[in-house]
Amino acid sequence: MSLLEDRFLYFPLRRLDATPARYRLRSEDLRLSTSDGVRLHGWWIHSGGRRVVLLFHGNAGNISHRLDRAKLFVDRLGVDLFLVDYRGYGLSEGRPSESGLYRDGFAIYDAARDRGFAPERIILLGESLGCAVAVEVALTRPCTGIALETPFLSVPALARVHYPFVPGFLVRSRYDTESKIARVAPPKLFVAAAQDDVAPPAQARRLFDLARSPKELLVVPGAGHNDAYVLGGEMYLAAWRRFLDAIDSAP
Repeated sequence: MSLLEDRFLYFPLRRLDATPARYRLRSEDLRLSTSDGVRLHGWWIHSGGRRVVLLFHGNAGNISHRLDRAKLFVDRLGVDLFLVDYRGYGLSEGRPSESGLYRDGFAIYDAARDRGFAPERIILLGESLGCAVAVEVALTRPCTGIALETPFLSVPALARVHYPFVPGFLVRSRYDTESKIARVAPPKLFVAAAQDDVAPPAQARRLFDLARSPKELLVVPGAGHNDAYVLGGEMYLAAWRRFLDAIDSAP
């Protein structure tokens, strides 16, 4: 059952389909080691260097499929990005698991600190499954803000939507953002996709209701699970700018 669950939860791709140079992005390779000795690969995408966004990607593909988002953030928001693949994705070693992805998240954060980014310059961005990783990191490492795009409450809550015939006690993975979000203190941005058929927007709204202020919820009309940042256009960028302003004005 554990092997079957992993096949439904993780969809890693090993081949990198693009590099930052293809998008005319300045970058350097990152080679990180986790607390359990797994070697991860990623890129530090350079912009102005004032802030860095640590992007914890979703459960499919790899970091090469997030380079269009990196281009958008560099060109329109002027932030650096850390794009690092979880274990088992891209050029990173190992095999994905919930505890493993949390370790990967800590290693990515620590790499940003080691490269000179103080907590007040670090923003966490999770997409889908990566939202749970971002929240776990935020509970143990200081940061200045956290953005959660197309989040879900937990794997069991998602399983009840998509696989209602599967008994709950058989679901091993938790990724339980619902029980943790109220303890996350920094400013928060939630982005939901109105037509999301993977992570229902009602679950993002529930997380928003549970979260502390300051916080904002953006629901992107017409967007599906993977294209909120594309279809959101200027509305999406405006929400991010308000989020960055909230960070600047936070005590």
